[in-house]
Amino acid sequence: MTEKRDPADAPEADSRIAPDPFAAVLPAIAALGTISSIAAINWAARERAADRIRPKRKAVMVLRELETCCLHLSEIFRRFQRNPRLFAGEGAQGASPLKFGVHGPRVGMDAAKLYQQAVNDVASMLVLASQSAFEVMCAIEDGTVEAPEEIFFGFGDCQDRLNKLIQQRATLKVSVDTGAEVAERLVSLVRELKKHRTG
Repeated sequence: MTEKRDPADAPEADSRIAPDPFAAVLPAIAALGTISSIAAINWAARERAADRIRPKRKAVMVLRELETCCLHLSEIFRRFQRNPRLFAGEGAQGASPLKFGVHGPRVGMDAAKLYQQAVNDVASMLVLASQSAFEVMCAIEDGTVEAPEEIFFGFGDCQDRLNKLIQQRATLKVSVDTGAEVAERLVSLVRELKKHRTG
């Protein structure tokens, strides 16, 4: 039985410095932040204006799409964890705070492709997360989703955890591990939100 090799472990002669992993991890964290911003709608109640922006799709579809987005983000963070040398600052630079320019290891072609695929997946999830979260917030404001405060507190807790990564200049590994935990929590919160659809 052959041992499974990390794509980032390439022979020195066949390697290049990988693009900065922070450039993949940061937008993935931003996508989680976009979803966790649903917390804010609980404290920003306003009178509904007749000319307000209305969601284009029904709440059931938007919530389903947001759940799918959370599941994909959870998988993306698991992929980061499965490839620690490429995405989680494994090695000498592991203790460095989250910043550009200090984490790129030498990698081969397989790892370079893996990196590019991750960036593509994160980019599409960032677009989907921002669109779906906005429409879910519209549905909550319009009353087609009526959730108890505990769910909003859950989103707020996720938001706090992500904010701490930035405030404390967490390491890449801590950022990836926290992102994975927050993504899992958001999956369950969105599933809970689905139970409180009124229309």
